[in-house]
Amino acid sequence: MTTYVLVHGAWGGAHGFRRVRPLLSGRGHQVFTPSLTGIGERSHLASPQVILSTHVQDVLNAVWYEDLTDIVLLGYSYGGMVVTGAVSHLADRVRHLVYLDAFVPGDGQSLYDLTGQPGGRVLALGQQWLVPARSREYDDPAEAAFAEPRRTPHPVGCFTEPAIVPRPLEDYAFGRTYIKATVESEPKAFWTAAQRARSSPAWSYREIDCDHAVPMNRPGELAEMLLELA
Repeated sequence: MTTYVLVHGAWGGAHGFRRVRPLLSGRGHQVFTPSLTGIGERSHLASPQVILSTHVQDVLNAVWYEDLTDIVLLGYSYGGMVVTGAVSHLADRVRHLVYLDAFVPGDGQSLYDLTGQPGGRVLALGQQWLVPARSREYDDPAEAAFAEPRRTPHPVGCFTEPAIVPRPLEDYAFGRTYIKATVESEPKAFWTAAQRARSSPAWSYREIDCDHAVPMNRPGELAEMLLELA
């Protein structure tokens, strides 16, 4: 049995993995999809004080309180920022680290640094602290009808706080995989991270012929890739 911890992206929630979870649990594996503070089902907790470190702690707590070990830890999209910040605290509990069309920050890099967007690291007086949700493309109209109303604004501090990465990911004993959605071409930071994985013997690299909304549009293909790691 493998334990999967799947970390969702910006403006999303644990419900984004609702079509992936049964495909993994149905094969006898444990699946945890922690909800990040201030978005998704925890959107009622949104505040200017919610930052990247808050979400890193969300994942650390989910692993600690459930006492999870031998984990396949996945970060999707913005979730890559979160798992990168968490992994130095969880290295002895992680079997394999997976980035799904995700950001892979270096030490001191914020999401806005990676995307080249302007924005200070300290919220200015009167500055808007919620970033409106970006819409996604869905293959199934029923999935669009479900998912789009559940996309919530995201606290900007999550995008401006720099990640703390004390060691290169390649220095850890666990395995590493990057899964790239090939239809989506932006942000460029995803392609940069994909190239890093593709050119390093410390990584494995996979692709899915899909746009960025992989868990919603290609749950079966994603589950099969994750099952290979089991």
